[in-house]
Amino acid sequence: MNLSQAFAAQADTCTRMGSPFMGQLLGILSESWPTDSALGRKFSSFEGDIGPAGHSLPLRIAGGLHALVLSNAAPELAVLYPPNKATDDALRDGVLNALTTHEAFLLDWTDSPPQTNEVRRSAALIAGAHVALQHFNLPIHLSELGASGGLNMLWDHYALEIDGDRFGMNVPSVLLTPEWEGAKPPNASPSIADRAGVDLNPLDPSRGDHLLRLTAYLWPDQPERLKMTRAAASIDATRPVKGDAIEWLAPRLARAPQGRLHLIQHTVAWQYFPAAVQAHGRAVIEAAGAQATKNRPLAWLSMETDGDTTGKVGAALTLRLWPGDLTLNLGRADFHGRWIKWAYEG
Repeated sequence: MNLSQAFAAQADTCTRMGSPFMGQLLGILSESWPTDSALGRKFSSFEGDIGPAGHSLPLRIAGGLHALVLSNAAPELAVLYPPNKATDDALRDGVLNALTTHEAFLLDWTDSPPQTNEVRRSAALIAGAHVALQHFNLPIHLSELGASGGLNMLWDHYALEIDGDRFGMNVPSVLLTPEWEGAKPPNASPSIADRAGVDLNPLDPSRGDHLLRLTAYLWPDQPERLKMTRAAASIDATRPVKGDAIEWLAPRLARAPQGRLHLIQHTVAWQYFPAAVQAHGRAVIEAAGAQATKNRPLAWLSMETDGDTTGKVGAALTLRLWPGDLTLNLGRADFHGRWIKWAYEG
């Protein structure tokens, strides 16, 4: 896949995921990317997969442009962004001008891959935790892998609402209302006794520059995502630490306290771990599961792609529980949490 094809493919994906503006922007870049520029030369130097499963170059530059808009650094570009509507010609001229005028900023910005913290994924985490508590009704010792800014570690501050029924806080910081298909999750009263998370590049949303990075990768014509992220970022909470996920998790598993349900969670993170890290992580978690007891149980809740393209494109929701090594297929969810197809009926 060359860069033009990567832009076009990402444009199509964004359009299908409800962002016509991103489709328009990336379609323009597919046709008009300035190859003979410092940015052009930098992007041409990347090797391997430049699409969303690899270096994700289209989203890097789209995020950088959005950062210029959000930070009021490019007012001439901002007038072409949602909620305004621009013609292809006007947007092309504005974007190409921004690529030149703000090239130094964009060269620095695109050194790092995209990083988001999609709060709407917490809908799946709330539902999955309710299932885990149906089996082991204990206070939760929470560990998140690939936690980014830690906003999904805070799902007990949010609420999931399905057809008028609310799961979570009565007055939540964030109310999640995904399109829901299937039975409702079981009732439970989660209590998170302590929480911690890890990421190779953790962000602290209480810092303006870090919050800008998280919000810049939200798509400009989806303001509800921006509103939710800012609301979640305002919560005073423990932030993730920097480190390798499995190296961090192993001693935390060993130290898990009695009288707690140790809940490991990750959303669209595991799939980016190298195969060797995945194998090691699975072995570490399964070994800890083999040592689990009813008074020190372990739950592994994941929302990750499984390659299934037969229906809606999304992630599989899976919960493993120990003791007993029970694997539950909870259903599927949109990568951005817009919908959940719930399969669990226990």
